[in-house]
Amino acid sequence: MLESIKSPSDLKALSLEQLAQLSEEIRQFLITQVSKTGGHLGPNLGVVELTIAIHRIFDSPKDVVLFDTGHQSYVHKILTGRADQFDKLRQRGGIAGYPNRSESVHDVIENSHASTALSWGDGISRGFSLTGQSDRHVVVVVGDGALTGGMSWEALNNIAAATDRNLIIVVNDNERSYSPTIGGVATYLSTLRVTRGYERFLDWGKEVLTKTPVVGNPIYETLHGVKKGIKDIIAPQGMFEDLGLKYVGPIDGHDVAAMERALVQAKEFGEPVLLHVITEKGKGHKPAIEDEAEKFHAVGIVDPETGTPLGKSVTTWTSVFSDELVALGHERKDIVAITAAMLGPTGLDKFEAAFPDRTIDVGIAEQHAVTSAAGLAFTGMHPVVAVYSTFLNRAFDQMLMDVALHKAGVTFVLDRSGITGDDGPSHNGVWDLALTGIVPTMHVAAPRDAARLRETLREAVEISDAPSLVRFPKGGVQSDIPAFERRDGIDVLYRGESADVLLVSIGSMAAIAVEAASQAYREGVGVTVIDPRWVKPLPQSLITMAQRYKSVVVLEDGIRHAGIASSISEMFREAGLNVALHSIGVPLAFIEHSKRAEILEDLGITAQKISRDIVEWSSTVEEMQFPAHENADRKQTR
Repeated sequence: MLESIKSPSDLKALSLEQLAQLSEEIRQFLITQVSKTGGHLGPNLGVVELTIAIHRIFDSPKDVVLFDTGHQSYVHKILTGRADQFDKLRQRGGIAGYPNRSESVHDVIENSHASTALSWGDGISRGFSLTGQSDRHVVVVVGDGALTGGMSWEALNNIAAATDRNLIIVVNDNERSYSPTIGGVATYLSTLRVTRGYERFLDWGKEVLTKTPVVGNPIYETLHGVKKGIKDIIAPQGMFEDLGLKYVGPIDGHDVAAMERALVQAKEFGEPVLLHVITEKGKGHKPAIEDEAEKFHAVGIVDPETGTPLGKSVTTWTSVFSDELVALGHERKDIVAITAAMLGPTGLDKFEAAFPDRTIDVGIAEQHAVTSAAGLAFTGMHPVVAVYSTFLNRAFDQMLMDVALHKAGVTFVLDRSGITGDDGPSHNGVWDLALTGIVPTMHVAAPRDAARLRETLREAVEISDAPSLVRFPKGGVQSDIPAFERRDGIDVLYRGESADVLLVSIGSMAAIAVEAASQAYREGVGVTVIDPRWVKPLPQSLITMAQRYKSVVVLEDGIRHAGIASSISEMFREAGLNVALHSIGVPLAFIEHSKRAEILEDLGITAQKISRDIVEWSSTVEEMQFPAHENADRKQTR
């Protein structure tokens, strides 16, 4: 059955029995394929029938279908002709783990940051209305935590005021909290609510009764209140109705026929309608169902039958941070851990197990998390806010104005900094060094290994009158790289035989830097590798150290523009130090999904390429005094 589906139009002629068979084939296909490549398995197992129903009732791409969060779009990709590309899911040359415009006209949103689709839906449906495209609909599938983000509610507040939009909001509720309300009465009331005759009757009743002297208004309010009260007992539509949205549900998201009936009613209503759909995350896969914590939300390469990870077990940066924070929690009662819907992925689940009263998960609401942390700091607590690097972008204003401006002692821990790879451009954590570089009073540490992660984390939480931040990459932590010596806080990792090049290694780039220095030595170029550990503020001793060398090279895993090299260049100019400086880092561009190693190879961030560059630069050092093309735009001050 699955092989015959090349586009959504192929679904139209299938019977309910055939759709049931197709649903099971899709689930087995997802289990088999995602187990090989890794990806978001649990959420997609839960939206199979829901996605089928949407594509049978609506006509994509004429009708626009949006997913929030975007990792719920695997079934959508299958139904829009991409099943044969799942062998390379999230791999170079293969399909992305999120909607991607370059793949298909059926994809609209590429950014996989959550809680944005309702705003997209508001804008697109408004545009259709303003341009007279009344025959086009917008369907927003929102769920898997996306409604915990404040931006979703900002959008709902605006959507509710619209009366001329073909906009259907499908709330995918996979927490099972309202499952008892699914049934005939709820279905009947839902049907009643989106019937135009019912709306006209209410309008007529209001007009007539409100004109009746003395008793008219009380009678109408009583009848309307009874109606609303009865439905509030059956379905949790109250808060949506208070916003002014028509509510339909709850609906069994695994019943294609029920889903289609509700979608047809919503489609014909002509105004924004919210469908509350109940689904089971991980449905049809026993290991996912039994995973109480995550429901196989995201998996690596696993056994398709048991769900057991098949990859080699390694010590990760996340686990090192997790264990050290628990140790700090035992030592200090003022430490509070905060995250945004990522207790497990950031390693805070261990802290929660030990200190449940001091662990806060705010949902997908990074802005709230950061400002709340400022409030906690005001009371004498020391919050540790742990998020992925890419998601701190969403709370920059709060970090700047609520934390830094108020000199709040808040420590940020950024997991997945630098190039992450598989999840594509929106998940690469390459902006944090540039962003935090313009935050006054911010202290930023970039540990190179597990020992330095533990060390800088402890140093960070000792800072009580300013924000601090510790960043580290995704994956396995490399072996500790001990320093030959520490000079004024700067670690010397490799001593060059001659004072040709000072290579400033930032964070996890240390192993590559040391290997590059070793290779350059064989070419007769002396390279000394240093690690400042703390990159903001930069140690002034860096100026004294650099004076001894013919040139300085900065190696970082963030964007070059406004990054650490930019800050060092500014520092040197202010000190009147005239030394050639080169920057090796990430270009100012969006980088498509590939393995981290492949991307670093593309960017020339390998020991061999760096060594060749250093040797070449050293041979022409007299001509390279602050090349204009490298330093002209470096204006940021740290």
